[in-house]
Amino acid sequence: MTDTLYFTTGDGCRIAYQLAGAGPVLVLSNSIATNLHMWDRQLAELAGSFRVLRYDLRGHGSSDAPAGAYSLDRLGRDVLELLDALQIARVHFCGLSLGGFVGQWLGIHASERIERLILSNTSPHLGPASYFDEQIRTVLAASNMSATADMFMHNWFPASMLAGPNETVDAFRAMVLATPPQGLAGCFAAVRDCDLRRTVSLITAPTLVIGGEDDKVTLASHSEAIAAASIPGATLTLLPGVHMLNVERPTEFMSAVTRFLLN
Repeated sequence: MTDTLYFTTGDGCRIAYQLAGAGPVLVLSNSIATNLHMWDRQLAELAGSFRVLRYDLRGHGSSDAPAGAYSLDRLGRDVLELLDALQIARVHFCGLSLGGFVGQWLGIHASERIERLILSNTSPHLGPASYFDEQIRTVLAASNMSATADMFMHNWFPASMLAGPNETVDAFRAMVLATPPQGLAGCFAAVRDCDLRRTVSLITAPTLVIGGEDDKVTLASHSEAIAAASIPGATLTLLPGVHMLNVERPTEFMSAVTRFLLN
């Protein structure tokens, strides 16, 4: 089993991370309301070619969950400080959903650290702000995370996976239930306040954009816009699926990722 390690950011937040494999470093960044284990099914294959660095976003998994609003700037700097602590100069970066927001920030503000960039099921901006304000109020007031978990399951997976018992869905639901409310609220605020639509065109790293044709949150049109209009030379792959494409369409997802990184 891969050991979970920790480092502390400049603002005193302890971040959990894991390393596996050898080769060029590939950072995997998870969706909101999950933890680094959302990549478990990809780890063995990726660790055969890369030194895979997974981490828990602040507010998630085994990382600390400070109270208050987080910012995308802070989430991005968490990654940079982790790389500095490990003395890693450049990496490939793959982020899904909120992890894709972090990837965009890094591509814009720390281009010298990014070799190749994969942005999956993400967007430069989501709104309206009132939606996220309501989500923050709801999650902080709730006695448990059950209703929030139900919402995420319906946003993340197709009806066929939700129709009956499904171990994969159960595992992701457990991740949501284990997420500290203040951590989820903090990241909702980061998404609410993020607008990269004017600056995403500054990304210069070779970029692969992956989208789900039936994604209900980060629409396929968001992925198309990033690839076609925003990032010069980006490659677009749309898959027949919803939001967690690394789980719903693992073969096609991994084929796109490895082809982009290894060729």
